[in-house]
Amino acid sequence: MERKIYYLSSCDTCKRILKELAPLDEIILQDIKIAPVTDAQLEALKGLAGSYEALFSKRARLYKEKGLHEKDLTEPEIRNLLLEHYTFLKRPVIVLDNTIFIGNSKKVVAAAKESLHS
Repeated sequence: MERKIYYLSSCDTCKRILKELAPLDEIILQDIKIAPVTDAQLEALKGLAGSYEALFSKRARLYKEKGLHEKDLTEPEIRNLLLEHYTFLKRPVIVLDNTIFIGNSKKVVAAAKESLHS
Protein backbone atom coordinates (compact mmCIF):
# COMPACT_ATOMS: atom_id res chain seq x y z
CA MET A 1 0.00 0.00 0.00
CA GLU A 2 1.12 3.53 -0.50
CA ARG A 3 2.02 6.41 1.77
CA LYS A 4 0.35 9.50 0.43
CA ILE A 5 -1.16 12.82 1.44
CA TYR A 6 -3.99 14.34 -0.55
CA TYR A 7 -3.99 18.07 0.13
CA LEU A 8 -4.64 21.49 -1.37
CA SER A 9 -1.59 23.72 -1.85
CA SER A 10 -3.72 26.87 -1.57
CA CYS A 11 -5.08 25.80 1.83
CA ASP A 12 -3.28 27.37 4.80
CA THR A 13 -4.49 24.62 7.13
CA CYS A 14 -3.05 21.95 4.82
CA LYS A 15 0.28 23.81 4.63
CA ARG A 16 0.44 24.09 8.43
CA ILE A 17 -0.32 20.37 8.84
CA LEU A 18 2.32 19.35 6.27
CA LYS A 19 4.88 21.42 8.22
CA GLU A 20 3.77 19.80 11.46
CA LEU A 21 4.10 16.30 9.95
CA ALA A 22 7.56 16.94 8.46
CA PRO A 23 9.85 15.31 7.60
CA LEU A 24 7.77 13.65 4.90
CA ASP A 25 10.39 11.26 3.54
CA GLU A 26 8.97 8.69 1.12
CA ILE A 27 5.50 10.27 1.28
CA ILE A 28 3.80 11.12 -2.01
CA LEU A 29 2.09 14.52 -1.95
CA GLN A 30 -0.86 14.98 -4.29
CA ASP A 31 -2.21 18.50 -4.72
CA ILE A 32 -5.84 17.70 -5.56
CA LYS A 33 -6.36 20.96 -7.43
CA ILE A 34 -3.55 20.15 -9.88
CA ALA A 35 -4.01 16.36 -9.88
CA PRO A 36 -7.64 15.59 -9.01
CA VAL A 37 -8.46 12.36 -7.21
CA THR A 38 -9.09 9.63 -9.77
CA ASP A 39 -11.92 7.11 -9.75
CA ALA A 40 -9.51 4.34 -8.68
CA GLN A 41 -7.99 6.49 -5.91
CA LEU A 42 -11.45 7.38 -4.61
CA GLU A 43 -12.41 3.70 -4.50
CA ALA A 44 -9.24 2.90 -2.53
CA LEU A 45 -9.89 5.79 -0.12
CA LYS A 46 -13.50 4.65 0.36
CA GLY A 47 -12.23 1.15 1.10
CA LEU A 48 -10.07 2.52 3.92
CA ALA A 49 -12.60 5.10 5.18
CA GLY A 50 -15.65 2.83 5.03
CA SER A 51 -17.84 5.28 3.11
CA TYR A 52 -17.74 8.20 0.71
CA GLU A 53 -19.46 10.32 3.35
CA ALA A 54 -16.43 9.96 5.66
CA LEU A 55 -14.36 11.68 2.95
CA PHE A 56 -16.92 14.39 2.22
CA SER A 57 -16.55 17.95 3.44
CA LYS A 58 -19.79 19.64 4.41
CA ARG A 59 -17.81 22.84 5.01
CA ALA A 60 -17.12 23.32 1.29
CA ARG A 61 -18.54 26.59 -0.07
CA LEU A 62 -20.17 24.72 -2.96
CA TYR A 63 -22.04 22.54 -0.45
CA LYS A 64 -24.23 25.49 0.54
CA GLU A 65 -24.16 27.21 -2.88
CA LYS A 66 -25.62 24.12 -4.55
CA GLY A 67 -28.21 23.71 -1.80
CA LEU A 68 -26.78 20.31 -0.89
CA HIS A 69 -27.21 21.04 2.84
CA GLU A 70 -30.97 20.77 2.24
CA LYS A 71 -30.70 17.32 0.66
CA ASP A 72 -30.14 13.87 2.10
CA LEU A 73 -27.28 12.80 -0.16
CA THR A 74 -26.83 9.14 -1.07
CA GLU A 75 -23.43 7.44 -1.27
CA PRO A 76 -23.51 7.44 -5.12
CA GLU A 77 -24.34 11.18 -5.11
CA ILE A 78 -21.50 11.88 -2.66
CA ARG A 79 -19.14 9.81 -4.81
CA ASN A 80 -20.05 11.85 -7.90
CA LEU A 81 -19.56 15.13 -6.03
CA LEU A 82 -16.14 14.01 -4.78
CA LEU A 83 -15.11 13.26 -8.37
CA GLU A 84 -16.73 16.42 -9.74
CA HIS A 85 -14.87 18.98 -7.61
CA TYR A 86 -11.83 18.79 -5.33
CA THR A 87 -13.40 21.13 -2.77
CA PHE A 88 -15.72 18.35 -1.57
CA LEU A 89 -12.83 16.21 -0.29
CA LYS A 90 -12.24 16.68 3.44
CA ARG A 91 -8.61 17.74 3.72
CA PRO A 92 -6.02 16.59 4.18
CA VAL A 93 -6.43 12.88 3.60
CA ILE A 94 -3.37 11.01 4.84
CA VAL A 95 -2.86 7.38 3.83
CA LEU A 96 -0.13 5.48 5.64
CA ASP A 97 -0.10 1.93 4.37
CA ASN A 98 -3.53 0.55 5.39
CA THR A 99 -4.49 3.39 7.72
CA ILE A 100 -6.36 6.55 6.72
CA PHE A 101 -6.50 9.88 8.54
CA ILE A 102 -9.16 12.29 7.32
CA GLY A 103 -9.46 15.98 8.08
CA ASN A 104 -7.63 18.54 10.14
CA SER A 105 -8.76 18.03 13.73
CA LYS A 106 -5.95 18.12 16.30
CA LYS A 107 -6.68 14.50 17.28
CA VAL A 108 -6.48 13.24 13.65
CA VAL A 109 -3.27 15.19 12.94
CA ALA A 110 -1.65 13.96 16.17
CA ALA A 111 -2.55 10.35 15.35
CA ALA A 112 -1.18 10.71 11.81
CA LYS A 113 2.03 12.27 13.11
CA GLU A 114 2.51 9.44 15.61
CA SER A 115 1.85 6.80 12.94
CA LEU A 116 4.16 8.54 10.46
CA HIS A 117 7.13 8.84 12.81
CA SER A 118 6.84 5.64 14.85
